[in-house]
Amino acid sequence: MHTRPLKLLIFDVNETLLDLSLMKDRMNEAFRHSFAFEKWFSLLLQYAWVETVTHQYHNFGEIGKAALQMTEQALETQIPENEKVDILGMIRQLPPHPDVKPGLEMLQSAGFPMVTLTHSAPEVLQQQMEFAKLTPYFEALFSIDDIQKYKPAPETYQFCLKKYQIQPQEALMIAAHGWDVAGALRAGLQAAFLARKGKALYPLAPTPQITEANLIKVAERLTQR
Repeated sequence: MHTRPLKLLIFDVNETLLDLSLMKDRMNEAFRHSFAFEKWFSLLLQYAWVETVTHQYHNFGEIGKAALQMTEQALETQIPENEKVDILGMIRQLPPHPDVKPGLEMLQSAGFPMVTLTHSAPEVLQQQMEFAKLTPYFEALFSIDDIQKYKPAPETYQFCLKKYQIQPQEALMIAAHGWDVAGALRAGLQAAFLARKGKALYPLAPTPQITEANLIKVAERLTQR
């Protein structure tokens, strides 16, 4: 299955490790629209990529606020300022998906070095991982804020490779986003796609080495090879 022994597992955080369902429900309720969260999250990612393509940078929290303003305009609904602050603040206190801790424990027990690579700003990332009690599983918590380019720019993945002085094929990206998996594969890394509900692979990208419904199954694949 693998062309080289794996020396590093790189994890996306939001939606991959952390469950955004409560934030989704709260935002949809505030807008009284069942697709408000999807609209906001799509805008959030879209304009993060605009920043990278146009060689600009605002952190993920700033873009999140801007995307919420755009969502208000798109859905023609105004949300009270204090409610917007509360909703966006929920990103700091998200529970892990039920499969995450068992999967991480399996991988940690097997001796895999693990790091995060997320769009969240470093301060937010620290709070997210501490709240979810996931910090002990990871050697390092990397944010794209360190290089000020958003995934799937190749430089984001190369940042982790350079930190560990390894070749691309010696690292595996684990993510629940088809665009993240596509970016990692095109940067030469191996990848595992977590096929969480509502998520899909990009059909025009290379096929990831692993596709499973949850992290436990990914861990089983990696530990039984």
